[in-house]
Amino acid sequence: MAGKSGRRSENRFIRYLILFTWALFCLMPILWFLSIGLRPRIEIITPQPIYWPSFSLDAWKMIWQDWPMAKYLFNSVAAIFGSVLIDLVLAIPAAYALSRFTFRGRDDIAFYILSTRMMAPAIVAIPIFFLFRNLGLLDTIYALMLVYAAINLSIVTWIIRSYMLDIPKELEDAARTDGAGDLRILWEIIIPAVLPGIITAAVIAMIFAINEFLFTLLIASTPNAYTMSVALANFTGGSDGVIYNAIALVSFIAMVPVFIVVLAIQKHLSRGLTMGAVKG
Repeated sequence: MAGKSGRRSENRFIRYLILFTWALFCLMPILWFLSIGLRPRIEIITPQPIYWPSFSLDAWKMIWQDWPMAKYLFNSVAAIFGSVLIDLVLAIPAAYALSRFTFRGRDDIAFYILSTRMMAPAIVAIPIFFLFRNLGLLDTIYALMLVYAAINLSIVTWIIRSYMLDIPKELEDAARTDGAGDLRILWEIIIPAVLPGIITAAVIAMIFAINEFLFTLLIASTPNAYTMSVALANFTGGSDGVIYNAIALVSFIAMVPVFIVVLAIQKHLSRGLTMGAVKG
């Protein structure tokens, strides 16, 4: 028995060692990226690589003192969460109608909604610019919310619909027998049942909104509405040249919250992506 226990401990140690080595291998590019943000700029642009750098907070002080990075971060958070909220308010009823009701052309409408996500953004860039200019919404966070919501509404609707298709209709029939209406069924039965799908769709919409650059640059014409993605472009030109350490540090700051959220819900995220791919 002692020999078997020793072999189990040895096997467990080997497994943990392999997993730790693999995790370190995966995290090494991120840690190296962070080290660039904490290096003096002179060490980054040297022709010879420096593997044991001397760390400096110059880039940290630059992005918080010389640049209104706190405002950019607030703009990003407000625009992203506002757009996700708009998407969920619109997508949940739409997904419910497309998954629970039977009407002519239901599947065609569902595929048409998804196909709008495949459209090249440059096609509608100019019309959207003139639309927001005429509405007086240029250079505002509200315009970014609406644009992000419009871009991601189709994929959010499709993912939530894929979850709703898995819910047995007998639950709704029992609720209707007790006198519940459609809105009550949606609020008390459907939404709690598809909450993992709603979370998955919200995170995907958040990631897509963070990565959106074209419309952000088009609408946010002044620093009043700049987000983190547009702020990064400010470190790639000008009289100071490319400020690599500031770019690396700002990118790392923007990546960490998304990385944590994705890790926290990775099981739901994988299931949502798989269901969205196979459901019709």
